[in-house]
Amino acid sequence: MTGVSVVVPTLGRPSLTALLGALAAGEPARGTVEFLLVDDRRDATRELPVPPGVDCEVLTGRAAGPAAARNVGWHAARHKWVAFLDDDVVPDPDWLTRLHDDLTGAGPDVGGVQGVLRVPLPTGRRPTDWERVTAALADGAWITADMAYRRAALGAAGGFDERLPRAFREDAELAHRVRQAGYRLVRGARTVTHPVRPENRWVSVRTQRGNADDALLHHLYGRGWRTRLEIPPGRRRRHLAVTAAGALAAAVTVPALLTGRRAWTVAAGVAAVVWAAGTAEFAAARIAPGPRTAREVTTMVLTSVAIPPVATVHWLRGWARWRGARPLGSAR
Repeated sequence: MTGVSVVVPTLGRPSLTALLGALAAGEPARGTVEFLLVDDRRDATRELPVPPGVDCEVLTGRAAGPAAARNVGWHAARHKWVAFLDDDVVPDPDWLTRLHDDLTGAGPDVGGVQGVLRVPLPTGRRPTDWERVTAALADGAWITADMAYRRAALGAAGGFDERLPRAFREDAELAHRVRQAGYRLVRGARTVTHPVRPENRWVSVRTQRGNADDALLHHLYGRGWRTRLEIPPGRRRRHLAVTAAGALAAAVTVPALLTGRRAWTVAAGVAAVVWAAGTAEFAAARIAPGPRTAREVTTMVLTSVAIPPVATVHWLRGWARWRGARPLGSAR
């Protein structure tokens, strides 16, 4: 490895200071390294929280999401390897040294090398739902919290798909296209820590926006898209069923009350039971592995009611928007 460009897309969060500070305080790199920050804020007039003594170049993003910001970064990179870091991770002191070893040991057929992600969880109690979701990142395949790619592999694949605007699925989708371009992906030994960031109780509802991205991937890669992209199975069918039952119960309750007809009453009752049972099962599945405090149980109950319809609406929105979409480079 003669050199590497480290690209960090950022929204200017305070965690960026911790990341850059850890790199500056760690073991020096064995080869040439350039640090590229992509400022992806809509208002990029304020300075980024870069600690003194850290030498990095700041690029201006388009506020179009991390996929677009990473494309800005790797297109500006001057070295044949590009290492992507999220701005909320903390590299180990030997991260640059191990990055050098990971990339030097990569054969010419290797297009990408993933780092190890560590998520610290609390001791003395079970993790909350949000903590478990964050901890699952440690088992993710080819996630760009710490992922290095050959610049040639990025060029052959066409870079990140900017139709995926969130930090969600865009890394797995790129990894699939890199492998389709003929490269192997391997795991390295360097390690970063990904702390669990503080969030309010509705974070799990907000993240359902990613269902629109799942709809795009279904259009791009067909029914087996999760298998092809190495993404674990989800609960979409259950969410659709629970949402349909709730909508049916709401729709027929009024006619049942107004007409008193037995058929309407039975239909409303059956649909309500199905909705209640599905919601209860979902809440119980999320409560069981958690700390079971009053706050956590309340949060799980409230969000388990909200998630199925919110997920379904986002899925349908994405399904309608992306009909006819094709993978990047499919016309070549």
